[in-house]
Formats: sequence, structure tokens, C-alpha cells
Amino acid sequence: MMLYRREKTSIRPPMFNEIMDFLYRFALCFVPLFAAVDAVGLLPLFLSLTEGLTPTVKQRILRQMVLTASSVVIVFVVVGQVLLQFLGITIADFMVAGGTMLFIVAMNDLFATDKGRPHLDTESLGAVPLGVPLTVGPAVLTTVLLLANQYGKLPALSAALANVVLAAGLFSVAAKIERFLGRDGVRTMSKIASLLMASIAVMIIRKGILEILHDASVHMEALNLFRPLVPELTTKL
Repeated sequence: MMLYRREKTSIRPPMFNEIMDFLYRFALCFVPLFAAVDAVGLLPLFLSLTEGLTPTVKQRILRQMVLTASSVVIVFVVVGQVLLQFLGITIADFMVAGGTMLFIVAMNDLFATDKGRPHLDTESLGAVPLGVPLTVGPAVLTTVLLLANQYGKLPALSAALANVVLAAGLFSVAAKIERFLGRDGVRTMSKIASLLMASIAVMIIRKGILEILHDASVHMEALNLFRPLVPELTTKL
């Protein structure tokens, strides 16, 4: 009587690999967007804007902020790339322009003494300015579009929405965080996030320039291939 031993296989199901790949791309998108949103840096501004408001009003403002910021991100990710194609703008062009803008925003935040306090109605405070442009502004929209092109729309959109929810969570406990870190601690965290965003902006500009140079070299090679044929065509004509 022969006994057959069933060998154990370490083959993982395809769905597991897909999930791990998605989580990896999600993490690559989450970090740049975390720096672009700069929720920690917005904590002092949120505290200033909502000073004296009741907890119920603050919760309503946060819900309005999440809804507004999420809607703007979703629409921009879905329509943004189509709009660029319609205008004839390549991703490399957008990377250089967007990276430059990110760098300027990061430098302004890095050397600014305060982010300022706009005076607006509390009824629309969650939408403007908290939702747009503070939580989701040009820096976030530029970053999410570039990441969507590089890692896919779903990971980039998921990371952006996760950062919006994270920002709302931080704002909901803003008073406790300020008491724990202190005003100087909050400002220090904001400066670190701005420095990280500046570094990411330089990386985006570098990749955009390299892509433009690569496209230019491809066009030059194509021209060099057809250049020997030009004299033959002219003689035949």
C-alpha cells in the first residue's frame, strides 16, 4: 500500500498579489499627498477659524469640508487628464509646471510666519476655505493628477480621499493635539511637511525634464533616419 504525501505549495492566489500591489501603489501616493495637504500645518488655522464655535457646529463644518474636498478631487481625477489631452498638454509639461508650482507653494509655507486667517461666514466655512483651497488646493490637485498618471487613478484617488479624511480627523482633535505639541510643535511639524513637499516638487520637475528630453531624443532619432532619404527624393523630383 503506497501512501502519497501531499506537498504544500506556497503559491499565493492572484487576488492577494493584486491587493499587495494596490497597497504598495497606495502608499507611494499617500506620502506625497500627505505632504501636499499639510493637515498638521493647517491645525493652527483651523483652531483660529473655529474659535468660539460649539462642537456641533464644528462637526457640521468638518462634514462639509470632507464632502467638498472629496468632490473636487474626484471630479479633477476623472476629468483632469481628458482636459489636458484636449488642450494638447503632455504629462511631462504638466509635471514641470506642476512641480514648479508645488515648489513655490512649499517655499511660501516654509518661510511664512503665519498662514493667515480669512474672514468668512461659518455657514460656508467647511466648503470655502477649509475644503477648497486649504485642504484641497492647487498643490493637492497637481500632485494627485501626476500620481494618477504614474500609479493609476484608483490608488491616487484612494490616497487623496484618505488624506482628506485624515485631515478631518486631525481637525476634530485639533485642540488636544495643540495642547500636546504646543504651538511651536505644530509649527515645526508644518515646516517639516513643507520641506518634504519641496523635495517632492524637485523630484517631479526632474522627472518631467527627463521625459521631455527623452521625447526630444526620440524625435531626433526619427529625423536622422529620414534625413538620408531627403536627397534621393529631391533628385527624383
